Amino acid sequence: MDRLTQIEAFVTTAIQGSLSAAARQEGVTPAIMGRRINALEARLGVKLLLRTTRRLSLTQEGAAFLEDCQRLLGDLGNAEASVSLGAVRASGHLCISAPAGFGRRHVAPRVAAFLDVHPEVTAALDLSDRVVDIVNEGIDCAVRIGGMTDSNLISVRLGEVRRALVGSPDYLARRGIPAMPDDLANHECLPLVQQAGWLFRDAAKRGETQLVKIKGRLQCNDGSALREWALQGRGLAWRSRWEVGEDLRAGRLVAVLEDYAAPPLAISAVFPQRQIPLRLRLFIEHLKAAFAGQDY
Repeated sequence: MDRLTQIEAFVTTAIQGSLSAAARQEGVTPAIMGRRINALEARLGVKLLLRTTRRLSLTQEGAAFLEDCQRLLGDLGNAEASVSLGAVRASGHLCISAPAGFGRRHVAPRVAAFLDVHPEVTAALDLSDRVVDIVNEGIDCAVRIGGMTDSNLISVRLGEVRRALVGSPDYLARRGIPAMPDDLANHECLPLVQQAGWLFRDAAKRGETQLVKIKGRLQCNDGSALREWALQGRGLAWRSRWEVGEDLRAGRLVAVLEDYAAPPLAISAVFPQRQIPLRLRLFIEHLKAAFAGQDY
């Protein structure tokens, strides 16, 4: 039995959640799907799926193997597409999701530029800070910042985001420049609503992170408002560099505690399909090229 067929059967079954659903997608019987997975488990000498009459779940080994298999199948699809791009033109509709602030400033312009190059593609961009249900909401691709929470989705790294603690020159002249994270106890901080602390790298513990408690009279659930308050000299804000980069270069804001900056967060393109359509594959490559050289 072909190894690739076994791997495809495993990935499809894991994503669909049942043998019957996976069999319908592949156009075969559940028994055939079961035999393919049994052959794969026998060859590997490890149990990948726990199957009962009511449910199917991944073992710990299966979850790790699934991520590797999705990456392998994605690379194979990219390799196949690369030899046929000259004869095929991208077409169809893309549904894209992105965080509101980052998407407005850095994803929306790239979507428009992509359509300029591919006139037969249309796109709908949903900007929202909630974590969308990609499969059930019909999203082709979600741009996300931070770690993956769903192992059934495929993730492609686009770049990374760094955060900075910033304040206006006026505020720092009045209140002083903090020398270490614990000094924030003596400063007005501008957190998101219900945000109890900010994450910093603890230089004394070989780079381990520490959550530093903060306090302040102003809070907001919108990052743009926090940036504006920081510009007005009302306190220190912990913001992403994609948001305050221009302010830092212009001197409107100053970054402090740079030696304690938290590790960067990944910017990823997340999607559910194993064999993605050409329009989506090209769009992801477009985003990778756009974000690769950015200093976020």
